[in-house]
Amino acid sequence: MSSTPAIAANAKGVRAPHTIRMADGDNVAIVANEGGLDAGTVLASGLRLVDRVPQGHKVALAPIGAGDAVVRYGIAIGYAAEAIAAGRWVHERLLKMPAARSLEGLPVATIKPPSPAPLAGYTFEGFRNADGSVGTRNILAITTTVQCVAGVVEHAVARIKAELLPRFPNVDDVVGLEHGYGCGVAIDAPDAQIPIRTLRNISKNPNFGGEIMVVSLGCEKLQPERLLPPGSFEIRDERGEPDAGEGLDVVCLQDDAHVGFASMIDSIMASARRHLERLDARRRETVPASALVVGVQCGGSDAFSGATANPAVGVCTDLLVRAGATVMFSEVTEVRDGIDQLTARAATPEVAAAMVREMAWYDAYLGKGGADRSANTTPGNKKGGLANIVEKAMGSIVKSGSAPIVGVLGPGERLRDKGLTSGLVYAATPASDFICGTLQLAAGMNVHVFTTGRGTPYGLAEAPVVKVATTSGLARRWHDLMDVNAGTIADGEATIEETGWALFRRLLEVASGERTCAERIGLHNALVLFNPAPVT
Repeated sequence: MSSTPAIAANAKGVRAPHTIRMADGDNVAIVANEGGLDAGTVLASGLRLVDRVPQGHKVALAPIGAGDAVVRYGIAIGYAAEAIAAGRWVHERLLKMPAARSLEGLPVATIKPPSPAPLAGYTFEGFRNADGSVGTRNILAITTTVQCVAGVVEHAVARIKAELLPRFPNVDDVVGLEHGYGCGVAIDAPDAQIPIRTLRNISKNPNFGGEIMVVSLGCEKLQPERLLPPGSFEIRDERGEPDAGEGLDVVCLQDDAHVGFASMIDSIMASARRHLERLDARRRETVPASALVVGVQCGGSDAFSGATANPAVGVCTDLLVRAGATVMFSEVTEVRDGIDQLTARAATPEVAAAMVREMAWYDAYLGKGGADRSANTTPGNKKGGLANIVEKAMGSIVKSGSAPIVGVLGPGERLRDKGLTSGLVYAATPASDFICGTLQLAAGMNVHVFTTGRGTPYGLAEAPVVKVATTSGLARRWHDLMDVNAGTIADGEATIEETGWALFRRLLEVASGERTCAERIGLHNALVLFNPAPVT
């Protein structure tokens, strides 16, 4: 990343014109000044702006002929729909989007970076689980088989928090795993495996301590035994030891024993008490940073996402991988235009083939709906300076850092089931914030990193979410919602590497129990299962 050198304020405190150019070959740069820059402003290079250019939007650094490539990140993010003069605002209406990169003839495992030195000595205080995973939180999760029971579970959770949780001080929270699935769906359709395995694997998330408790209605298509068949989980006794004599702990609301609403709540609370007792016996202990399973994601992105927050996350990703941790990056449509970059970084040809397979599946999925990858970019993305999905994708991919990609997960699959317990993994998910977060929870994520430029109150009840602001303006306005300010990179007050290290240390603190902004406020989004199968 290069930028104009003048970012100091003048005697009146007005910051000098400041632009950010991502690569030496770029013919555009983004305006970094809050409020943008007016027409007639002279940049440090001597270039005079022809138009007023909003913050985060692109200015042409040299004349660009009609049909010529508009280059940012060293990549053609589009082609000029007309001749563009130097100093002109380069907005989305002036760009024709490139065609999607073919999935044929891609470079395969061609990048072989030297192995960096292991990063030893970093630890956090976590909760060890019997399967070898580690929780960053100690949560009782109540699995639901169908949306019909959500209201009852909501009432029960409120009662449990008010009446039971204070008796179990070592338990962090109680959450109901509410979702919109379970009935009125084509339960035997081939793609129904995706929402079913997602919910099954979320129930086994490391932050839930191996305790599985289910609330069922009784008549739903997704029966408890189908959701969690024998052998898919391990029942434990009061001492936490395997207990083959026990079955799945299910409260079925349609059972004859339930006479009225109160009896349903009583049954759920009685079951919860048993699980809380076991969870309360757990204590945090020092574990290596290799026990972290970090999901990285971006939402409400702007043109600064790829210049500040996401590159800092990329540095943090590399540090985590060096420490032996597992990091997942996702969002198919937000990496699709860089698929050649990803297959080149695959550790093996098999990993590259798996990435191509997931991209092809998603291309077909979008095609069925009469859409393509261009449907991804939102009005807010464009207002924040992102002209199209190609530009957005280039800024999104950098969250993955530079480590080799050692594995690929399909939607709803679990890392440990694939033998993936360290390194950088591509988890194929939609780019929807809520669906992506849900699928990363299913994969086994125990802490989440979420970058945003436009701002979002996104949070998860099931895992702590560390939110990173792309600009200092957002960090100031949303001071109690943002955990890390990467805007200091654009301000010239910190480097990308320094911010990546700060994020790495922050993750260790949060994993040890320090609460995030969203946790302190109690903000979280509902789970959203990805269901590409028919609804009946």
